[in-house]
Amino acid sequence: MSALPEEDGGGFLVTFPGLPGCVADGETIEQAIREAVDAEQSWLRTHEELALPQVSGKFVLRLPKSLHTELSARARLEGVSMNTLAVSFLAASMNKAHTA
Repeated sequence: MSALPEEDGGGFLVTFPGLPGCVADGETIEQAIREAVDAEQSWLRTHEELALPQVSGKFVLRLPKSLHTELSARARLEGVSMNTLAVSFLAASMNKAHTA
């Protein structure tokens, strides 16, 4: 679980390294945990029902140099790797898309 920056809406983000794409968030730690339990159960049920293939969790992403520069600067500012920052942004965006 990690705290989300206030400029990104705040709250807490839960990721499951062994369950690709399974993320949850909440305004409080307690809410994030409740959402995480639901997300994990849903992920496992869906994966079993659809017999989805396992993925490696890695892919190549090409982006403009200007965006790469911005991500690098933001990661340094927050004291995290670019990978951690990008995963956090993607997970938060995916979760917002699922709740919209």
